[in-house]
Amino acid sequence: MEISNNGINMLKGFEGCRLAAYQDSVGVWTIGYGWTQPVNGVPVGKGMTITQEIADSLLRSGLVQYEKGVTGLVKVTINQNQFDALVDFAYNLGVKALEGSTLLKKLNAGDIKGAADEFLRWNKSGGKVMPGLTNRRKAEREVFLS
Repeated sequence: MEISNNGINMLKGFEGCRLAAYQDSVGVWTIGYGWTQPVNGVPVGKGMTITQEIADSLLRSGLVQYEKGVTGLVKVTINQNQFDALVDFAYNLGVKALEGSTLLKKLNAGDIKGAADEFLRWNKSGGKVMPGLTNRRKAEREVFLS
């Protein structure tokens, strides 16, 4: 599966796009749509800027690893909305977070409602509840259940 345009739009809405590097809530250098990996081999850092075209390209190419990650971890049949929510979750938190999550365990056991409720537990950054993450997890849960 691939993330749908609706899924991409949800992700873009939550990530926002910043063409100049900034430090996120826990101090990680970030650029574009929440991009933290090197850009053309250069680590994201102070003073880095990119164009909108590069931000869009990073997002498109970067999403592939999260789509593959979700596809490899999910052992049950899911619908497009569930896939979109899981890719958004993985993009924000990493495939490793999904891999070790109770969310994934419940999903793979066929407990859709239980899995959906697990999204809401992932709303902290640096040990603090973050309103933006709370809103994102609620939206992912809603999409997952639709």
